[in-house]
Amino acid sequence: MSNFLSSQLQKWRNAWSLKFYLRVYLAVLASLLVTSVILYVLIQVAMNDTDNFKRNMENFSYIASSVIPPESSGKAAEIEAIKHWGFWLDMDISVFKLDGTLSSSTKFKPLTHLPSNIRTGWYTSLPDEVAIQLKDRRWIIVDMSRRIFVPSGMQMIGSILVVLGIALGSYPLVRRLTKRLEHLQTSVEALGEGKLGTRVAVEGKDEVARLAISFNQASARIEALMNAQKSLLANASHELRSPLARISMAVELVTENAPDDLRKELKQNIHELDQLVDEILLSSRLEASKDSQPEWETIDLSGLLAEECARMNADLHINLTLEQMQVAAAFRAEAKYLRRLFRNLLENAERYGDGNASDVYLTMQEERLTVDVCDRGAGIPADQCERVFEPFYRLPGSSETNGGVGLGLSLVKQIAERHAASIACLPREGGGSCFRVKFTV
Repeated sequence: MSNFLSSQLQKWRNAWSLKFYLRVYLAVLASLLVTSVILYVLIQVAMNDTDNFKRNMENFSYIASSVIPPESSGKAAEIEAIKHWGFWLDMDISVFKLDGTLSSSTKFKPLTHLPSNIRTGWYTSLPDEVAIQLKDRRWIIVDMSRRIFVPSGMQMIGSILVVLGIALGSYPLVRRLTKRLEHLQTSVEALGEGKLGTRVAVEGKDEVARLAISFNQASARIEALMNAQKSLLANASHELRSPLARISMAVELVTENAPDDLRKELKQNIHELDQLVDEILLSSRLEASKDSQPEWETIDLSGLLAEECARMNADLHINLTLEQMQVAAAFRAEAKYLRRLFRNLLENAERYGDGNASDVYLTMQEERLTVDVCDRGAGIPADQCERVFEPFYRLPGSSETNGGVGLGLSLVKQIAERHAASIACLPREGGGSCFRVKFTV
């Protein structure tokens, strides 16, 4: 039970923590409440100030001495006076003689004698009784208990309307401010996801507006730098084609009489460099066309796989029903990129398959066409399965003599994401690895 309550409390905390505008709104209301309390305390302190209280009591004593007749006028006149005065003040008044005994009172159960500490006087923040000495040295005690504030219906309604007015009036202001911050947060998240063209609408001239301007400037600089980098990479890769071709021809001429091993090594190095340039160019094109509309066409997925498997001497296993075969035959994709995806996977399987033939499986899983490209190599550790898709990443202990330029699987992931497909590296039963691509149909 305690675990359930703690989990619920954590959920509520998380829910509230996400609602920034509510926290700001409640902070505004809390500040209004605190301000009201402080004002009330200050008013009470001012009212109960010793000098202020003394002046008030002196004024009250002067008025009371004028209203209440002297003791020689008789008790009836005295009672009549305190009744009228008490009625208008809505208070109970008791008059005490010089010897401290009760003379008259409008109270149902008045004190019979003055309290022993009466000459020091007393009062509280909400006084119940106040002792005042008249000019003829008699004392009156004014009972203010009937005056303790009990709000009327109209006063309660008025107070509620004031509170609602403040609450309703402050909400749009708070929401407007926090909404701009939420828009800024959304834009920051979009920029973090790679949408470099993201900009924020600038509203007003306050700090939030200046923050939006700074974000737009930073976003524009990042976009310009990334575009410049892509352009430089693409142009440099393209320009490398010509010197590579000349180097290749020169090597052929220079090494005509060279040992076969040397010629083979030079050709392999030039081939890898040419492959690296090719894959950098392809990666740049994919990155540059990320936000553009793909050039979809209808292809036969099983036929495309058959062609690539025949080129790499891999075994193709198709496990589809007749209806599923029709789905595969009407598959929508960008053929040139999809062919490159399977080619890279097959070349990778051949490179690390320890000389064993690769297996390719075409199946339908969870209403998705699934292609598994499997090898019988040493396999990939589970903690490295995600990292193999990073550019230029090599497994610990892997040698560069294995071939490859480190961009093949990175390109596979780029092409898969372009086709809204998922790509995963899985261990193969009996040894080796499988790269599984799932396409939505």
